[in-house]
Amino acid sequence: MLSPKRTKYRKTHRGRAIPNAKRAQRGNEVSFGDYGLISMENMQISARQIEAARVAMTRHIKRGGKVWIRIFPNIPYTKKPAETRMGKGKGSPEKWLAAVKPGTVMFEIAGVDVNLAERAVELAGSKLPVKTKFVVRHHAGWD
Repeated sequence: MLSPKRTKYRKTHRGRAIPNAKRAQRGNEVSFGDYGLISMENMQISARQIEAARVAMTRHIKRGGKVWIRIFPNIPYTKKPAETRMGKGKGSPEKWLAAVKPGTVMFEIAGVDVNLAERAVELAGSKLPVKTKFVVRHHAGWD
């Protein structure tokens, strides 16, 4: 599973979920592959969910083509153990999360047929907690 090798701080503030987040300014275009999976919602996605989506995608294309993961879980999520009394500080890091805005390209795929890619991306999207959309890379002259 994905996690950072090292971070500046071991524990961070939880942050605030913004229901009407602005569209992604960066990472919003298919840059590496021919097809992509973009997020339509604002949410935090765990490393396990990213891995589940990747496995679903690569299994469907039978390890043909190439898959890029464009998001990385760099936000630590802390949790206190079950049946622990209040106080005694913040819990230890339990999992890692990736922040995703609407329009963020999460996965890219290349080297496969468009129908196969669309089905693979659809399977990957079903593993994620956000609404997703299949997109095709815009090449000059395709219009």
